[in-house]
Amino acid sequence: MELFIKNDPIELGEYAGKAAAELIRTTIASKGSANIILATGSSQFETLKQLIAEKDIDWGKVNMFHLDEYIGLPESSGASFRKYLKERFLNKVPALKAVYLVNGEADPEKECKRLSTIIEANPIDVALVGIGENGHLAFNDPPANFDTKEPFIIVNLDEACRKQQFNEGWFKSVDDVPKQAISMSISQICKSKHIICSVPDVRKAQAVRDCLEQSVSNIYPASILQLHPSCSYYLDKPSASLLSAHVEVKG
Repeated sequence: MELFIKNDPIELGEYAGKAAAELIRTTIASKGSANIILATGSSQFETLKQLIAEKDIDWGKVNMFHLDEYIGLPESSGASFRKYLKERFLNKVPALKAVYLVNGEADPEKECKRLSTIIEANPIDVALVGIGENGHLAFNDPPANFDTKEPFIIVNLDEACRKQQFNEGWFKSVDDVPKQAISMSISQICKSKHIICSVPDVRKAQAVRDCLEQSVSNIYPASILQLHPSCSYYLDKPSASLLSAHVEVKG
């Protein structure tokens, strides 16, 4: 695992977005196409902005998945991750080869099976992820299920997760935050060949410390990334503020 600490979210996003773009270009050059995962939420604003600005990516050779979506939330909602990705990414780049969005308004079990079948046939080359204030990876809140091999699963959102969604301004009240979501599983995320984890903001500082310095545990879901053979963390100074001095930083 590599760790990069930048001054602020803008610089973080610049470096993370450039790294993602280079991995996508390299993958297309070597195999003719690339399968990617995009994350959502405020932590991804600058990374996606930079990725969109990158040149010489043949988006027509890219298949895109995303991590999660609330169950029962209409796409018209300002909190919808489908809406987020369309407005912040898909509408700003040339048409992709294929886009596989999680439909939270469909039957959840059938939607999990549909997406699981597709992603099993399209191994992920590059995954962009973030972590939550509770250390979650996608919507796998603690204690996360490290054992399931199903690619997409139905999950319950804990109180800390739902409060984060409210505090970031996605909902008018905590009560408005759905209690369940469809999420990519931990095991599926970890199958990605390369993972870029963008985590700005002092709100994430404790989660960053727990997930990087504690032993791998489902109580700290993103700690599983310690075991991944090609994972790069991009932090800013506030999100890295609680890390111990012995943690090795690349730049």
